[in-house]
Amino acid sequence: MNRRTELRSFLQSRRARLSPSEVGVPTFGGVRRVPGLRREELAQLAGIGIDYYIRLEQGRNDKVSASVLDAVARALRLDELERVHLHNLAHPDRSRPLAAERVSEGTQWLLDNMPDTAVFALGRRTQVLAWNCPASKIFLDFAPVPERNLALLVYGQPAIRKLVLDWPVMARHVVAWLRLEVGRHPEDEETNAFIAELAATDSDFRRLWREQDVVDPMHGAYRLQHPLLGPLTATFRTLLLPEDPDQMLIVYAIEPDPSGAEGGEADSGIWCTSPDHGPVLPGCCPTHDIAAFIVRGRASARVTSG
Repeated sequence: MNRRTELRSFLQSRRARLSPSEVGVPTFGGVRRVPGLRREELAQLAGIGIDYYIRLEQGRNDKVSASVLDAVARALRLDELERVHLHNLAHPDRSRPLAAERVSEGTQWLLDNMPDTAVFALGRRTQVLAWNCPASKIFLDFAPVPERNLALLVYGQPAIRKLVLDWPVMARHVVAWLRLEVGRHPEDEETNAFIAELAATDSDFRRLWREQDVVDPMHGAYRLQHPLLGPLTATFRTLLLPEDPDQMLIVYAIEPDPSGAEGGEADSGIWCTSPDHGPVLPGCCPTHDIAAFIVRGRASARVTSG
Protein backbone atom coordinates (compact mmCIF):
# COMPACT_ATOMS: atom_id res chain seq x y z
CA MET A 1 0.00 0.00 0.00
CA ASN A 2 1.23 3.51 -0.85
CA ARG A 3 -0.12 7.00 -1.43
CA ARG A 4 -1.04 6.35 -5.05
CA THR A 5 -2.86 3.15 -4.17
CA GLU A 6 -4.80 4.91 -1.42
CA LEU A 7 -5.69 7.83 -3.69
CA ARG A 8 -6.89 5.52 -6.44
CA SER A 9 -8.91 3.33 -4.06
CA PHE A 10 -10.50 6.34 -2.39
CA LEU A 11 -11.59 8.00 -5.62
CA GLN A 12 -12.86 4.72 -7.06
CA SER A 13 -14.90 4.01 -3.93
CA ARG A 14 -16.43 7.49 -4.00
CA ARG A 15 -17.35 7.11 -7.68
CA ALA A 16 -18.91 3.71 -6.99
CA ARG A 17 -21.30 5.06 -4.37
CA LEU A 18 -22.87 7.65 -6.74
CA SER A 19 -25.44 6.54 -9.30
CA PRO A 20 -25.80 8.51 -12.56
CA SER A 21 -29.38 9.36 -11.69
CA GLU A 22 -28.28 11.03 -8.44
CA VAL A 23 -26.16 13.56 -10.28
CA GLY A 24 -28.28 13.92 -13.41
CA VAL A 25 -26.06 11.96 -15.80
CA PRO A 26 -28.01 10.29 -18.64
CA THR A 27 -27.26 6.59 -19.10
CA PHE A 28 -28.92 5.92 -22.49
CA GLY A 29 -29.75 2.37 -21.43
CA GLY A 30 -27.48 -0.63 -21.80
CA VAL A 31 -25.49 -2.59 -19.24
CA ARG A 32 -22.97 -0.67 -17.17
CA ARG A 33 -19.78 -2.57 -16.39
CA VAL A 34 -18.86 -0.53 -13.31
CA PRO A 35 -20.95 0.50 -10.30
CA GLY A 36 -21.61 4.19 -9.89
CA LEU A 37 -20.08 6.84 -12.11
CA ARG A 38 -17.62 6.18 -14.89
CA ARG A 39 -14.42 8.18 -14.93
CA GLU A 40 -15.47 10.15 -17.99
CA GLU A 41 -18.78 11.04 -16.34
CA LEU A 42 -17.04 12.30 -13.24
CA ALA A 43 -14.55 14.28 -15.29
CA GLN A 44 -17.42 15.94 -17.12
CA LEU A 45 -19.19 16.82 -13.86
CA ALA A 46 -15.97 18.27 -12.47
CA GLY A 47 -15.27 20.24 -15.65
CA ILE A 48 -11.89 18.67 -16.37
CA GLY A 49 -10.50 16.50 -19.16
CA ILE A 50 -10.82 12.73 -18.92
CA ASP A 51 -7.08 12.18 -19.37
CA TYR A 52 -6.37 14.71 -16.65
CA TYR A 53 -8.73 12.93 -14.27
CA ILE A 54 -7.29 9.49 -15.08
CA ARG A 55 -3.80 10.74 -14.20
CA LEU A 56 -5.19 12.12 -10.94
CA GLU A 57 -6.92 8.86 -9.99
CA GLN A 58 -3.78 6.91 -10.80
CA GLY A 59 -1.68 9.22 -8.64
CA ARG A 60 0.36 10.42 -11.62
CA ASN A 61 -0.55 14.11 -11.32
CA ASP A 62 1.39 15.53 -8.38
CA LYS A 63 0.83 19.09 -9.61
CA VAL A 64 -2.95 19.00 -9.59
CA SER A 65 -4.28 22.29 -8.26
CA ALA A 66 -6.39 22.74 -5.15
CA SER A 67 -9.21 24.17 -7.26
CA VAL A 68 -9.34 21.00 -9.40
CA LEU A 69 -9.38 18.83 -6.28
CA ASP A 70 -12.25 20.91 -4.91
CA ALA A 71 -14.12 20.52 -8.21
CA VAL A 72 -13.69 16.73 -8.02
CA ALA A 73 -14.82 16.80 -4.40
CA ARG A 74 -17.98 18.70 -5.33
CA ALA A 75 -18.71 16.31 -8.19
CA LEU A 76 -18.30 13.36 -5.84
CA ARG A 77 -20.39 15.10 -3.15
CA LEU A 78 -17.68 14.66 -0.55
CA ASP A 79 -18.22 16.05 2.91
CA GLU A 80 -15.63 18.35 4.46
CA LEU A 81 -13.63 15.56 6.11
CA GLU A 82 -13.52 13.58 2.85
CA ARG A 83 -12.48 16.70 0.93
CA VAL A 84 -9.57 17.29 3.30
CA HIS A 85 -8.63 13.61 3.03
CA LEU A 86 -8.53 13.92 -0.78
CA HIS A 87 -6.26 16.96 -0.55
CA ASN A 88 -3.97 15.16 1.90
CA LEU A 89 -3.60 12.15 -0.37
CA ALA A 90 -3.00 14.25 -3.48
CA HIS A 91 -0.70 16.78 -1.80
CA PRO A 92 0.94 15.19 1.26
CA ASP A 93 2.56 17.63 3.67
CA ARG A 94 6.09 16.24 3.78
CA SER A 95 7.18 18.95 6.22
CA ARG A 96 4.82 17.80 8.94
CA PRO A 97 6.73 15.96 11.68
CA LEU A 98 5.57 12.62 12.99
CA ALA A 99 4.28 12.38 16.52
CA ALA A 100 6.54 11.26 19.33
CA GLU A 101 6.05 7.71 20.62
CA ARG A 102 5.40 8.94 24.16
CA VAL A 103 3.12 11.40 25.89
CA SER A 104 4.32 14.60 27.47
CA GLU A 105 4.68 14.98 31.23
CA GLY A 106 1.63 17.25 31.21
CA THR A 107 -0.50 14.64 29.48
CA GLN A 108 0.63 11.92 31.89
CA TRP A 109 -0.15 14.22 34.83
CA LEU A 110 -3.65 14.77 33.41
CA LEU A 111 -4.33 11.03 33.16
CA ASP A 112 -3.01 10.39 36.66
CA ASN A 113 -5.32 13.06 38.07
CA MET A 114 -8.55 11.78 36.54
CA PRO A 115 -9.44 9.11 39.12
CA ASP A 116 -13.14 9.09 38.25
CA THR A 117 -12.71 8.75 34.48
CA ALA A 118 -11.36 5.95 32.32
CA VAL A 119 -8.96 7.43 29.78
CA PHE A 120 -6.05 6.39 27.60
CA ALA A 121 -3.85 8.14 25.07
CA LEU A 122 -3.35 6.95 21.51
CA GLY A 123 -0.46 7.78 19.22
CA ARG A 124 0.42 6.79 15.68
CA ARG A 125 -0.91 3.44 14.42
CA THR A 126 -3.29 3.46 17.46
CA GLN A 127 -0.39 2.76 19.81
CA VAL A 128 -1.55 2.98 23.44
CA LEU A 129 0.92 5.46 24.92
CA ALA A 130 -0.59 5.98 28.36
CA TRP A 131 -3.61 5.02 30.46
CA ASN A 132 -4.97 5.41 33.96
CA CYS A 133 -6.16 2.93 36.54
CA PRO A 134 -9.91 3.15 35.80
CA ALA A 135 -9.17 2.32 32.16
CA SER A 136 -7.14 -0.69 33.24
CA LYS A 137 -10.07 -2.07 35.22
CA ILE A 138 -12.83 -1.40 32.71
CA PHE A 139 -10.87 -2.36 29.58
CA LEU A 140 -7.36 -3.69 30.09
CA ASP A 141 -4.16 -2.96 31.99
CA PHE A 142 -1.71 -2.42 29.15
CA ALA A 143 1.41 -2.58 31.34
CA PRO A 144 2.18 -6.31 30.86
CA VAL A 145 0.84 -6.44 27.29
CA PRO A 146 3.74 -6.91 24.83
CA GLU A 147 2.03 -5.06 21.95
CA ARG A 148 0.17 -2.06 23.32
CA ASN A 149 -1.81 -1.31 20.21
CA LEU A 150 -5.56 -0.73 20.11
CA ALA A 151 -6.02 -2.10 16.58
CA LEU A 152 -4.18 -5.32 17.39
CA LEU A 153 -6.18 -5.77 20.60
CA VAL A 154 -9.56 -5.01 19.05
CA TYR A 155 -9.02 -7.32 16.09
CA GLY A 156 -6.85 -9.95 17.73
CA GLN A 157 -8.05 -10.45 21.31
CA PRO A 158 -11.20 -12.55 21.87
CA ALA A 159 -11.52 -11.04 25.37
CA ILE A 160 -12.14 -7.61 23.86
CA ARG A 161 -14.86 -8.99 21.60
CA LYS A 162 -16.57 -10.52 24.65
CA LEU A 163 -16.26 -7.32 26.67
CA VAL A 164 -17.47 -4.88 23.99
CA LEU A 165 -20.98 -5.81 22.85
CA ASP A 166 -20.74 -3.09 20.21
CA TRP A 167 -17.53 -4.56 18.86
CA PRO A 168 -18.43 -3.82 15.18
CA VAL A 169 -18.77 -0.14 16.09
CA MET A 170 -15.42 -0.07 17.88
CA ALA A 171 -13.82 -1.96 14.98
CA ARG A 172 -15.03 0.70 12.53
CA HIS A 173 -13.72 3.47 14.78
CA VAL A 174 -10.27 1.88 14.83
CA VAL A 175 -10.27 1.74 11.03
CA ALA A 176 -11.40 5.38 10.90
CA TRP A 177 -8.54 6.54 13.14
CA LEU A 178 -6.04 4.68 10.96
CA ARG A 179 -7.64 6.07 7.80
CA LEU A 180 -7.27 9.63 9.06
CA GLU A 181 -3.64 8.96 9.96
CA VAL A 182 -2.94 7.71 6.44
CA GLY A 183 -4.46 10.93 5.15
CA ARG A 184 -2.16 13.01 7.35
CA HIS A 185 0.94 10.93 6.56
CA PRO A 186 0.22 8.98 3.35
CA GLU A 187 3.88 8.23 2.75
CA ASP A 188 4.77 6.96 6.23
CA GLU A 189 6.22 3.51 5.59
CA GLU A 190 5.68 2.22 9.14
CA THR A 191 1.96 3.01 9.11
CA ASN A 192 1.48 1.61 5.62
CA ALA A 193 3.29 -1.61 6.54
CA PHE A 194 1.25 -1.95 9.74
CA ILE A 195 -2.05 -1.59 7.88
CA ALA A 196 -0.96 -3.98 5.14
CA GLU A 197 -0.02 -6.62 7.72
CA LEU A 198 -3.28 -6.21 9.62
CA ALA A 199 -5.29 -6.46 6.40
CA ALA A 200 -3.42 -9.61 5.42
CA THR A 201 -4.15 -11.36 8.71
CA ASP A 202 -7.68 -10.25 9.61
CA SER A 203 -10.64 -10.53 7.24
CA ASP A 204 -12.82 -8.11 9.24
CA PHE A 205 -10.21 -5.38 9.08
CA ARG A 206 -9.58 -6.09 5.39
CA ARG A 207 -13.29 -5.73 4.58
CA LEU A 208 -13.70 -2.49 6.51
CA TRP A 209 -10.51 -0.97 5.11
CA ARG A 210 -11.67 -1.62 1.56
CA GLU A 211 -14.83 0.40 2.19
CA GLN A 212 -12.68 3.57 2.30
CA ASP A 213 -15.02 5.28 4.76
CA VAL A 214 -13.65 8.56 6.08
CA VAL A 215 -15.30 9.47 9.36
CA ASP A 216 -14.08 11.24 12.48
CA PRO A 217 -15.26 9.30 15.55
CA MET A 218 -14.90 12.14 18.03
CA HIS A 219 -17.69 10.86 20.26
CA GLY A 220 -19.94 7.86 20.68
CA ALA A 221 -20.80 5.04 23.06
CA TYR A 222 -20.20 1.32 23.47
CA ARG A 223 -22.23 -1.23 25.38
CA LEU A 224 -20.04 -3.42 27.55
CA GLN A 225 -20.66 -6.71 29.33
CA HIS A 226 -18.23 -6.54 32.22
CA PRO A 227 -17.49 -9.86 33.97
CA LEU A 228 -17.83 -8.26 37.44
CA LEU A 229 -19.94 -5.15 37.02
CA GLY A 230 -22.34 -6.53 34.45
CA PRO A 231 -23.81 -4.36 31.67
CA LEU A 232 -22.21 -0.94 31.25
CA THR A 233 -22.40 1.96 28.85
CA ALA A 234 -19.09 3.61 27.98
CA THR A 235 -19.72 7.03 26.43
CA PHE A 236 -16.54 8.48 24.96
CA ARG A 237 -15.17 11.76 23.69
CA THR A 238 -11.96 12.04 21.66
CA LEU A 239 -9.70 14.97 22.51
CA LEU A 240 -6.86 16.01 20.21
CA LEU A 241 -3.73 17.27 21.95
CA PRO A 242 -2.81 20.74 20.65
CA GLU A 243 0.92 20.19 21.19
CA ASP A 244 0.84 16.98 19.12
CA PRO A 245 -2.04 16.56 16.64
CA ASP A 246 -1.13 12.92 16.01
CA GLN A 247 -1.93 12.05 19.62
CA MET A 248 -5.38 11.94 21.19
CA LEU A 249 -7.08 11.14 24.47
CA ILE A 250 -10.06 8.80 24.53
CA VAL A 251 -12.09 9.78 27.61
CA TYR A 252 -14.87 7.46 28.81
CA ALA A 253 -17.80 8.13 31.11
CA ILE A 254 -18.80 4.74 32.53
CA GLU A 255 -22.38 4.18 33.69
CA PRO A 256 -24.47 1.10 34.45
CA ASP A 257 -26.65 0.09 31.52
CA PRO A 258 -30.20 -0.19 32.89
CA SER A 259 -31.38 -1.95 29.75
CA GLY A 260 -29.07 -4.85 30.58
CA ALA A 261 -29.61 -4.98 34.35
CA GLU A 262 -32.04 -7.43 35.92
CA GLY A 263 -34.51 -6.04 38.42
CA GLY A 264 -32.31 -3.13 39.51
CA GLU A 265 -29.76 -5.42 41.14
CA ALA A 266 -26.87 -3.67 39.45
CA ASP A 267 -27.80 -0.34 41.03
CA SER A 268 -28.53 -1.55 44.54
CA GLY A 269 -25.86 -4.20 44.81
CA ILE A 270 -22.73 -4.30 42.68
CA TRP A 271 -22.52 -0.54 42.26
CA CYS A 272 -22.40 0.13 45.97
CA THR A 273 -19.84 -2.47 46.95
CA SER A 274 -16.07 -2.60 46.90
CA PRO A 275 -15.35 -6.20 45.85
CA ASP A 276 -12.01 -7.82 46.58
CA HIS A 277 -11.18 -9.50 43.32
CA GLY A 278 -8.43 -10.59 41.01
CA PRO A 279 -7.76 -9.63 37.41
CA VAL A 280 -10.71 -9.04 35.12
CA LEU A 281 -8.82 -9.44 31.88
CA PRO A 282 -5.29 -10.78 31.36
CA GLY A 283 -2.88 -8.34 32.95
CA CYS A 284 -5.39 -6.25 34.93
CA CYS A 285 -4.19 -4.67 38.12
CA PRO A 286 -5.93 -6.55 40.99
CA THR A 287 -5.62 -3.88 43.66
CA HIS A 288 -7.78 -1.13 42.18
CA ASP A 289 -11.40 -0.98 43.31
CA ILE A 290 -13.17 -1.37 39.99
CA ALA A 291 -16.48 0.10 41.17
CA ALA A 292 -15.24 2.93 43.37
CA PHE A 293 -14.56 5.52 40.69
CA ILE A 294 -17.99 4.90 39.12
CA VAL A 295 -19.70 5.26 42.49
CA ARG A 296 -17.80 8.49 43.18
CA GLY A 297 -18.69 9.82 39.75
CA ARG A 298 -22.40 9.13 40.25
CA ALA A 299 -22.32 10.71 43.71
CA SER A 300 -20.64 13.81 42.30
CA ALA A 301 -23.29 14.03 39.61
CA ARG A 302 -26.07 13.90 42.21
CA VAL A 303 -24.44 16.64 44.26
CA THR A 304 -24.00 18.82 41.17
CA SER A 305 -27.57 18.32 39.98
CA GLY A 306 -28.89 18.97 43.49
